[in-house]
Amino acid sequence: MNVSVDVAWKSLNKHGEELCGDKVEVLKTEDSEIVILADGMGSGVKANILATLTSKILATMYLEGAPIEDCVETIAKTLPVCKVREVAYATFSILQIFHNGDAYLVEFDNPSCVFVRDGKVVDYPYEERVIEDKMIHLYRFKVQMNDCFVLMSDGVIYAGVGELLNFGWTWESMAEYTLKCTKETLSASRLAAMLSKACDDLYGQKPGDDTTIAVTRVIERRIVNLFTGPPTQKEDDERVVKDFMRGEGKKVVCGGTSANIVARILRKDIVTSLNYADPNVPPTATIEGLDLVTEGVLTLGKALNLLRRYEQDEFDEAFFDELDAENGAAKLAKLMIEECTELNLFVGKAVNTAHQNSNLPFDLSIRMNLVDQLKECAEHIGKNVNVRYY
Repeated sequence: MNVSVDVAWKSLNKHGEELCGDKVEVLKTEDSEIVILADGMGSGVKANILATLTSKILATMYLEGAPIEDCVETIAKTLPVCKVREVAYATFSILQIFHNGDAYLVEFDNPSCVFVRDGKVVDYPYEERVIEDKMIHLYRFKVQMNDCFVLMSDGVIYAGVGELLNFGWTWESMAEYTLKCTKETLSASRLAAMLSKACDDLYGQKPGDDTTIAVTRVIERRIVNLFTGPPTQKEDDERVVKDFMRGEGKKVVCGGTSANIVARILRKDIVTSLNYADPNVPPTATIEGLDLVTEGVLTLGKALNLLRRYEQDEFDEAFFDELDAENGAAKLAKLMIEECTELNLFVGKAVNTAHQNSNLPFDLSIRMNLVDQLKECAEHIGKNVNVRYY
């Protein structure tokens, strides 16, 4: 079994606060992926600092192979203690999923993870352990394909208190709603957005506490191969196309010159789409054997804008409406967000004189700048990125 994960999270700040008191960290090791959700006590700057420190300490120690006992002891001794409540720091959840299917979950005072498997909410047995006077829940289990895990801060189960509900949105009602949502979408980002919106609605758009949802889906490895830009040497055209077509996964070409190179080497026709729904985005085309063919820098730039919004937690119903649009930029961004765990970039370094026009509405700095930004953004949203230059 060789699994990958699709991870997305969304936070609502407590009403009137500029900073969120919850923090999510996603880490990759050679054989696993780790999601940490820390909830700092209180709200605002202080809570943000506590949550950030907690998540960073846990992340650093976990990556170095420290046992959970050492992690909790370090947090207990590092973070300040509240003089009023005489409790320290933050609560946290840590989910680690290994590529062989083994999984490990640690919870300290956060609401329990919602496990969804085969259309049901599942209870896993856990071990209780007291570390530094703190009760920790430890779970060990095997994951299956399409399993879903929802970590949350306590703002989620308090949603609606004093507003729409007398006793808040209970964990059970949250789990039931999660199950309903998983039947509508398999995308971690859409699920996180749906659950976050439900909390926001229950709070009447004025959250009474920092509220964070972190969704992890177990999925198969999904590879996207993207070729853009002609090689520096024309004699390398055939080599780049062979490299690009050789690997498994979806095939995307961005750029008219690049598409012409692929069509010529493969001896296929380019058919330009007549569906030109958005005048701001150049039309797509089709080449037999490829999954998506788009124009170059304008489309890459607009796709990158969508990816940046997603990276910055700015995804809601309006965002997904844009992501589902029938244009090249939306299709490329959607592919990257929802159907990609690994991105292979095949980048030609020849200078295109069209990109030297200083009157263009944004700084292209030739195509390389866009490719660098795309690589950086894809890595930030959890994709493994490989780049080959020609």
